[in-house]
Amino acid sequence: MVSNTKYIFVTGGVSSSLGKGIIAASLAKLLQAQNYRTTIQKLDPYINIDPGTLNPYEHGECYVTEDGAETDLDLGHYERFLNVPTSKANNVTTGRIYQNVINKERRGEFLGKTVQVIPHITDEIKERIQVLGKSSDYDIVITEIGGTVGDIESLPYIEAVRQLQWELGENNAIVIHLTLVPFLSAAGELKTKPTQHSVKTLMESGIQADILVCRTEHELNTALKIKLARFCNVKQEAVIQSIDASTIYDVPNLMLEEGLDKVVLKQLALNSSIPNLTHWNTFVSRHKNPKNTVTIGLIGKYVELQDSYKSILEAFIHAGAANETRVNIESIHSEYLNPNTVASKLSHLDAVLVAPGFGERGIEGKIEAVKYVRENKIPFLGICLGMQMAVIEYSRNVLKLNNANSTEMDATTPHPVIDLMEHQKTITDKGGTMRLGAWDCELTPNSIVEKVYNKTLIKERHRHRFEFNSDYKERIEAAGMKTTGYNPKTGLVEIIEIEDHPWFVGVQYHPEYKSTVAAPHPLFVAFVKSALVYHKNT
Repeated sequence: MVSNTKYIFVTGGVSSSLGKGIIAASLAKLLQAQNYRTTIQKLDPYINIDPGTLNPYEHGECYVTEDGAETDLDLGHYERFLNVPTSKANNVTTGRIYQNVINKERRGEFLGKTVQVIPHITDEIKERIQVLGKSSDYDIVITEIGGTVGDIESLPYIEAVRQLQWELGENNAIVIHLTLVPFLSAAGELKTKPTQHSVKTLMESGIQADILVCRTEHELNTALKIKLARFCNVKQEAVIQSIDASTIYDVPNLMLEEGLDKVVLKQLALNSSIPNLTHWNTFVSRHKNPKNTVTIGLIGKYVELQDSYKSILEAFIHAGAANETRVNIESIHSEYLNPNTVASKLSHLDAVLVAPGFGERGIEGKIEAVKYVRENKIPFLGICLGMQMAVIEYSRNVLKLNNANSTEMDATTPHPVIDLMEHQKTITDKGGTMRLGAWDCELTPNSIVEKVYNKTLIKERHRHRFEFNSDYKERIEAAGMKTTGYNPKTGLVEIIEIEDHPWFVGVQYHPEYKSTVAAPHPLFVAFVKSALVYHKNT
């Protein structure tokens, strides 16, 4: 245990989307594997309070924590790598910072002073950065700063880091700068100038990068590393190559080979040892050397943007490794599914997952998909909206309730088998007002899910406003669709299953949020196993 919490700041330069989150998570994994209690937080420079109201096309998946915070998708990487839950303290936005400062001003906490970016905004940022460190739960806190150095939005964060480095003193806070070393094919060589300019921009803000992590498509030779070290004022050992990898799960080992963890611990005046990555490498080996292959259809309306379903895709990787099976994901846009196309799109699949989402676009296609896999006995998993579509499809086609629907899609439906949750009916604000975070769920003995979880009480994360309408419960169950999971306090239906089907499960919650490398989610593991059984029998 470290006497004082150490801080590592990860900044980015030259280009966005270089993978600061993966580098931060990989470093955290290496430190955790040396018994340092490590966590990661993300500072996002946008003015939204959180990404909860952002379209997935804008920002990818909105990741939900145990305590109900709607956060950046990078927090999913943090949890998947570390197997440690994050919280609202792990994601801070400019909107949240300014909201807190303005609330303090309204309460009169600044005693008549003029509220300014410095010191009031930067003080708030510093306070939020240190919340996790002051909890005494962690030896090392890694803080990823969103955006790119030089962006106007990032300037208050960079200034706060500069001040914190000075306040915390030597060996207590370091800066890792992630940058790009592009390869110009016309010249046939790697170019260091973008990195030099990026480091210079950082220095203009008063921060000297302690370590450079260089994203590259080609190996950095010694001469190039020396050049970068000399021009960027870092030690040669602190120039770390981050070459493109076949999977993000290779990155911790690549960073280990480059000695990133050793350089970091040395600069923080901490002891280094050989990281224990036995379990991690077992997973990587199983992931890269599968014995079987299945193809699973992912049906949604954001399928052209993979970040929209990031946690689902990663959960399939974890579950695939657990089954020693490669899971090929076939993304299918629900808007293009109809009675004439559904067979050609789905008949060759080993299983189908209908994804979560909001709004009416692509809904009828999802319902057609559910109908096809139900009638053709193809393994099915519906998540959140996907579960609701299964209820609507069953109500329409088995119970013959014409025009059954969700009131989200049709407020005048004669059969609202999915309806707005009672406590949501008086809510007008959109941000942070859904049913969020972890809730208890009691499982019916001998159900599919009870056998999957091997227990009768679970806790899963939610993000929704609409629910299974219990007024239709008796009729739906009498027809063969069983409700096998309930919230013990509210009676809210969480899970549906179909008895005369090999594997048909719909869940109102989001199991994908809890799947990690160390603990693949049991529902995804069982779903992939059912796909494997179907594949072998057809």
